[in-house]
Amino acid sequence: MEKAKISEVFYSIQGEGVYAGIKQVFVRFYGCNLGSCRFCDTRISSYKEYYAKDLLDEIVHFNDDYHSISITGGEPLVQKKFLKEFLLALKVIGKKVYLETNGTMPGALREIIDYVDIIAMDFKLPSATRLRDFWREHAEFLNIALAKEVFVKAVVTADTLEDDIKVMRDIIAEINPKVVLVLQPVTYINGAREPEAGKLARFQDACLDKLEAVEIIPQIHRLAGIR
Repeated sequence: MEKAKISEVFYSIQGEGVYAGIKQVFVRFYGCNLGSCRFCDTRISSYKEYYAKDLLDEIVHFNDDYHSISITGGEPLVQKKFLKEFLLALKVIGKKVYLETNGTMPGALREIIDYVDIIAMDFKLPSATRLRDFWREHAEFLNIALAKEVFVKAVVTADTLEDDIKVMRDIIAEINPKVVLVLQPVTYINGAREPEAGKLARFQDACLDKLEAVEIIPQIHRLAGIR
C-alpha cells in the first residue's frame, strides 16, 4: 500500500476559477514537479504521511454540506500511485472530485482521470513563472482532460507577455475553443505584481478572438482573507 505526503486537510471556500465561492474540503498534497513558480503561494515545508484509508477517515469527519473534494498541492499528480487508490475510495463513497493541477503531467492524468469529475488546469506562462515553457505538455494534458469537465486558468502578472497569451489561446482554440479560460491576475507575492487593468482587458480581447469564454477572476480567498 502506498503512503502519501499530505500538507493539510481542511474545509473552506474555493478561491479561484469558475467555481470560486463554493464550499469544498481541501486535501493539499506535498511537493511539486516544477520546484516553485515565482508566484507560488503554497510553499509549505511540512507534511504528514497517510495511507488512503486514514486520509479517507479524516474527510468523513466533515459535514456533508460541501460541493466537492479539492485535490490540490503542490502538484497532486506527483503522487499518482497513491492518488489512484485514494480517488477510487472517494468515488466508492460518492464524493465529487475536483482536481487542481499545473497541467504538466499528462501521463499521470491519463492514469487517474476515470476517478475525477472536474479538472482545474493551469497553463504556466513562461514570462509570468520565469520557468521554461510547457506548451507541449499543456496541449497533451488538455486533450486528455476533455474527457471530463475542464477549465483552464492562467496566472497573469505585470511581466506577462502578450505573445505568451496568444500561444496559450491558439493551443486551446485548436483543441476546443469552447473550453473556458480564466485569466487570474496575480495577488502580489515574491515581487510578482498584478497587471494593469488595461493590459488585462487587452489579453482578454486577444483570447476572445478565438475562444468562446474568457473570464477575469482574481483570487477571492486572498482578497477576503479566507484560508
